[in-house]
Amino acid sequence: MNNIYDKAFSFAVSIVECHKVLVHRNKEYVLSKQLLKSGTSIGANISEAYGGISDADFAFKLSIAYKECLETKYWVKLLDATGYLHKETSQNLHSDADELAKILYTIINRTKNRKQNT
Repeated sequence: MNNIYDKAFSFAVSIVECHKVLVHRNKEYVLSKQLLKSGTSIGANISEAYGGISDADFAFKLSIAYKECLETKYWVKLLDATGYLHKETSQNLHSDADELAKILYTIINRTKNRKQNT
């Protein structure tokens, strides 16, 4: 699980850096704030999942992190389509969010399957 936490933390750092560029260079405040909120909450929800009191609580917090990944991909795509992000930045952020989402989805399903098999 530390691997997913580390990936999410690294992704959050990239999101914060992207937000700073969007605000300072492009003077874009609304969409970039949405990106900042969803992109940094992934790791926060993973951190909360560590403190889950049950498998259901753990899976619930990870499912929120998964949904935040999907939301982040939306904002990245929108910022790219409206010319606020360079294509390379957009592709990197989208790819990283997609990787996080796939890992989270796998962990959530394994947790749910483990619960069903007990």
